[in-house]
Amino acid sequence: MQQPSKDPLHGKRLDAILEELVEYYQGFEGLGEQINIRCFTDNPSISSSLKFLRKTPWARAKVESLYLYVLRQKKKNDKPL
Repeated sequence: MQQPSKDPLHGKRLDAILEELVEYYQGFEGLGEQINIRCFTDNPSISSSLKFLRKTPWARAKVESLYLYVLRQKKKNDKPL
């Protein structure tokens, strides 16, 4: 039997990651403050951002890195004191 992957990005679609980040930062304006990329700051949409991120590895890496940071923050905030 195979062990489940410990990679939090395993099986996670880019559109789901982007939607979760937009929700977490309460819109593209907040996300654009975290990652200053034109697809988030100039007439943003999920569709146009996905097209850009799929063609641009460095931008996708930044988004994935921010997503991992958000997951850690959520996990940290869920722990009882």
